[in-house]
Amino acid sequence: MNLLTIGTVAFDNIETPKGKADRVIGGAATYISLAASYFVDKQSIVSIIGGDFPESELRHLEKKGINLEGVEIVQDGKSFFWGGKYHDNMNKRDTLFTELNVLADFKPKVPKIAKKTKYVMLGNLAPNDQLSVIKQMDKQPKLIALDTMNFWMDTSMKDLKKVIKKVDILTINDEEARQLSGEYSLVNAAKVIHKMGPKYLVIKKGEHGALVFNGDKKFFAPALPLAEVADPTGAGDTFAGGMMGYLASTNKTGWEQMKSAVIYGSVMASFCVEDFSIRKLKNLKKSDIKKRIKEFEKLTNFSL
Repeated sequence: MNLLTIGTVAFDNIETPKGKADRVIGGAATYISLAASYFVDKQSIVSIIGGDFPESELRHLEKKGINLEGVEIVQDGKSFFWGGKYHDNMNKRDTLFTELNVLADFKPKVPKIAKKTKYVMLGNLAPNDQLSVIKQMDKQPKLIALDTMNFWMDTSMKDLKKVIKKVDILTINDEEARQLSGEYSLVNAAKVIHKMGPKYLVIKKGEHGALVFNGDKKFFAPALPLAEVADPTGAGDTFAGGMMGYLASTNKTGWEQMKSAVIYGSVMASFCVEDFSIRKLKNLKKSDIKKRIKEFEKLTNFSL
């Protein structure tokens, strides 16, 4: 396997200024693995779903080279279900409801086929579940990335710091970076967080792009200006999937590869937000990605 992802496979109800989408496919692992599928052809998901999750969607994931042996199916249970409404500027949203359902009793189990995977993406879940996946690996992965959020900083900071200590990449937004570090300056926040363990810190800034820190090295990846944004749901997970998929495809983890990976992550996120749910990610062409990479090059290229 090229990539192992732990995270949710779920349903979403989404309302934005551009419309509504009821009970559509969502979940961190879904977005991450679909984005990564354009770079790697063998990956695994560890997750849990109910018997209500559409068989056709599972088959589509498998056609994308995503092994589902690690997805537990509770036939008489219901899948995780989240609903949210975005503000007019699309930068903030209100959670309308969260139904954990089968996720409430989730204990991740890494299948044998994935226990030697070199690249691991720990999607946003309880820190103890993320740590459990690391402990189940047969050998130390070449690269482990972790996504988390302020909820876990509020409720499980001690456990969160334990898992942060064991990862190579931490992806969080700017508010979370400030909360985790206690520093307002993102430069100073990066210095504090590096001491916690991660070699790379990726700070996501939504429509304003992403910052990458590696010691004293810094890199900024812009977000592509888009004429229309339909739904920001899953953009951060799609970013992580593009980033990790690219790194796994090169099998290199140096600074130059990391900078390129963040650009590819931004490219995949730019597709994600153009339509609701995973619609835009399901049937992209490699030529679409290459074309958008060229747009990023034009956006950032200049000479003095």
